[in-house]
Amino acid sequence: MPQVLRIASVNVNGIRAAVRKGMLEWLDTANVDVLALQEVRADADQLAASLPGWELVADEASAKGRAGVAIATRGPVAAWRTEFGPAEFDSAGRWIEADLEVAGSHLTVVSAYVHTGEAETPRQDQKWMFLDTMDARLSQLRAHSPLALVMGDLNVGHRELDIKNWRGNRKKSGFLPRERGYFDRWLGEEGVEVETVDGERGTGRGWVDVGRRFHGDVEGPYTWWSMRGRAFDNDTGWRIDYHLATPELAERVVDYRVERAPSWDTRWSDHAPVIADYRFPA
Repeated sequence: MPQVLRIASVNVNGIRAAVRKGMLEWLDTANVDVLALQEVRADADQLAASLPGWELVADEASAKGRAGVAIATRGPVAAWRTEFGPAEFDSAGRWIEADLEVAGSHLTVVSAYVHTGEAETPRQDQKWMFLDTMDARLSQLRAHSPLALVMGDLNVGHRELDIKNWRGNRKKSGFLPRERGYFDRWLGEEGVEVETVDGERGTGRGWVDVGRRFHGDVEGPYTWWSMRGRAFDNDTGWRIDYHLATPELAERVVDYRVERAPSWDTRWSDHAPVIADYRFPA
């Protein structure tokens, strides 16, 4: 592994479709060492055929052709897990962890996909269940490794800066106050009581939103745009794809960017890759 590890995350919206549209050409020039994928929508053989030459670990969705997460690496994976919450909880191909040894350090990376909910429906109830389970797992990860990174399409815009048209989305899944409240706790100062946007109180978990820390209080940069209308051309997007790092790992960030396609017709997914460089050793 190099001394600067380049880690990317992207919802591919179907790995086979992404490859047909030019994903491999992007990978040829991106110099990525670790790649977290969401909405893979492929079995193990199809994934391996789509990404030749990569070490791959994956969790397929229970329903064929749906969801699916994976982690692709240039070097070996020391260990990997798909266990997530209680034994009866089926993450449905939406959570996978991998342990890597990098320049003498132990790094845990996660590819996560939080599905789109729908306010006040059973689908939203499932999203609450997943977010509750994720909340518990984040605390466990902090204890497991001081260098941990949770990446993926988390399908929540944390702040008003994260959605172009936030006023019209305040009652819609993806920007509900309760959803945003999870992020208030996860990103709050560790061990300190925080008041969340939904009026609740909780204890900060100490995780760092790498993108927000790197870019500061600016609109976006967005990571997803609807395929309908001229959302991409007008940059009417959502920032819902994240690198959430432990404080120790966040201190190693030397660069971060959202790699937005140059034009609508050159996109190979409706999401843009989110890329960060981490220094090893610190």
